Amino acid sequence: MASHRLGFTYLSQEDLLDAGCFDLRMAIEVSEKSMLAFEDHRIMFPEKIVQIFDQVAQDRINCLPATLLDEKICGAKWFSVFPRNPKKYDVQNLSAIFILSEIEKGFPVAVMDGTLASNMRVAAIGAIAAKHLARENSESIGFIGAGEQAKMHLLAMKVVRPSLKECRVAAKTAAEEEQFIAELSPILSDMSFIGVNTVARDAMVGADILVTATSAQGPLLKAEWMKPGAFYSHIGGWEDEYAVAQQCDKIVCDDWDTVTHRTQTLSRMYKEGLLSHSDIHADLHELVSKHKPGRETEEERTYFNAVGLSYVDVALAQAMFERAKKAQIGDQLVLQETMVFEHHNIISKIRL
Repeated sequence: MASHRLGFTYLSQEDLLDAGCFDLRMAIEVSEKSMLAFEDHRIMFPEKIVQIFDQVAQDRINCLPATLLDEKICGAKWFSVFPRNPKKYDVQNLSAIFILSEIEKGFPVAVMDGTLASNMRVAAIGAIAAKHLARENSESIGFIGAGEQAKMHLLAMKVVRPSLKECRVAAKTAAEEEQFIAELSPILSDMSFIGVNTVARDAMVGADILVTATSAQGPLLKAEWMKPGAFYSHIGGWEDEYAVAQQCDKIVCDDWDTVTHRTQTLSRMYKEGLLSHSDIHADLHELVSKHKPGRETEEERTYFNAVGLSYVDVALAQAMFERAKKAQIGDQLVLQETMVFEHHNIISKIRL
């Protein structure tokens, strides 16, 4: 008689860190590979489900599924965004968990922290865009925002643009800027860090790479702050004035069709008739596959907008799971010992 015992591996964030999964080079490579698989129709990528509990604050929980056909893995990320958390509760504003299932029998194989992978994926996608759209000799990077996404972005940008020498950061408070510098400067000891005492303009003007990583719903970045030849990575919702995109020579998205249904700057411009499909140079996977060119001149201003692709999250989660499994890290948990009516004492447990 076949065993009906079902189990899965549980991986906490600490397990993933111990397994060496905080690896941005790996995240970039996995992201590129998954984009090529997507382009080759080897990935199932359905619409995500969004539940918004507060329209003003944009408190929400999303369910994002995807299937990696080559790996025979179906996954979903349960992802919460509560922008007021840091100020209101002194806790992080993002959290996530993954469920991975094999698609031969359909049973779960892993339940794992998703916050680390989510933050790494955002940074990896931004870094891939920079690899194709930023100047190869970029030396300076400026941030508006100093949270987890900004920190991850800097680490990933340094992987693809090791020439970076200076980082300027603007946050809501000088204390947040100081914390950013205190945490990142020991890791990137060859870079100089400058806190601009909350003056966003001072972080952006003259930077080769500009990054906005906030929960703002209003234009923080001004077009005049972006010099010719600069690359802008837009992470959040509405963080830049329309003129930023309008002056750029190339606009690239992770997925333009998805962007049109969101609330980013480009989405707003599209809905107001200020931006059309023909204004978008490419989706990022087209640059990775070289079906479309990236930066072509030193003077081009380039703009990248990411909304998040769940198949990249699932691909990264799968890679982390495999690395943890190889390192024999993680707890093996039981989902069921046997089927319900096979329990010897099931009669005593039924309530009618």
